[in-house]
Amino acid sequence: MTAQESSAAGTHPAAGAAYELDELDRGVVQALQIQPRAPWTLVGKVLGVDPVTAARRWRRLEEAGLAWVTAYPHLNDARLVVTGVIELDTEPGAAEEVAQALARHPALPNVKLTAGGRDVVASVQTRSLDELSALSSSLPRRTDGVRATRTHVSTGLPTEGSRWRLRSLDAAQTAQLTETYRATRRTAESQAAPPHWDALDAQLLELLSVNGRMSLRDLSSATGTPLTTVRRHMRSLVSARLLFRCDLARPLSGWPLSVVYFASVPGQYLEETSHKLSRVPEVRSCSIMAGPHNLVVDVWLRALHDVHAFEAHLSRALPHLTVADRSVILRTVKHMGRLLDRDGRSVGVVPLRHPQA
Repeated sequence: MTAQESSAAGTHPAAGAAYELDELDRGVVQALQIQPRAPWTLVGKVLGVDPVTAARRWRRLEEAGLAWVTAYPHLNDARLVVTGVIELDTEPGAAEEVAQALARHPALPNVKLTAGGRDVVASVQTRSLDELSALSSSLPRRTDGVRATRTHVSTGLPTEGSRWRLRSLDAAQTAQLTETYRATRRTAESQAAPPHWDALDAQLLELLSVNGRMSLRDLSSATGTPLTTVRRHMRSLVSARLLFRCDLARPLSGWPLSVVYFASVPGQYLEETSHKLSRVPEVRSCSIMAGPHNLVVDVWLRALHDVHAFEAHLSRALPHLTVADRSVILRTVKHMGRLLDRDGRSVGVVPLRHPQA
């Protein structure tokens, strides 16, 4: 596996074709949001359907590019990865081409076209601050149309996309999946070897970033490694170094609008405020930054008129928070390694590489 674009499997609906999720579709997606590698026997039991039916529904969504499971390094552990945000100003009319060029880079897992005080926003994952500096400084030289960049280093991530949920399952269903997931992690943590990163781990990350539900047997075959070795490495990865997430094409989520708020709060209130932000349902991710704004908040909303209404809500609920700027996302070009079309569907993958690989 190389870090080249991989075409999404299956046949996609025509661009702009209407697709509505029914309750079973939504239930399957939320079940995998809670436990992305849950066996179909468990998903079927929780949803009250045959496991084959649950698997078939998922396969249909996945093949249409409407939902997918991805693996990626723990973003809150600086020993594993240094993360940040790069804002880019582009030459007039060049933003789309710049975003497409950036999307091919495996160290830039998210690329968004924006309105407001920047033309493109990209998240970045590197092994060190030196590598982050080299990458951000090289972008204007290596990418036609880039006029200026501003890099913000993340020092914490109170919440991120793997914690976002649809709201289709009831409390009992959610609790059943959550407890099973916690039990699985406890088992992995008790059996895991001391964390370190080697070539096989890097291969597994690349494969799982393309298909986070890839079976142990298929991982063994793809890496040419004995099944027992793959199982041991997966226990170590799941316990300490990898996160899994189930994503859904945003227009189908009921929250079709994405907005990034650049905000600040006095240092003594930063932990308290970021914790409260992480519990706001509309907040997709919240990053603590070292820069002119110490919080960057990614939010999903229902309509344009909610942009300022939500900001007013934050001001009332969090009196120490000051929103300095905001950008509406015109289009998400790349989402945690997935290349998206204009309808938000996955049409390809740039496999994630661990920065130390």
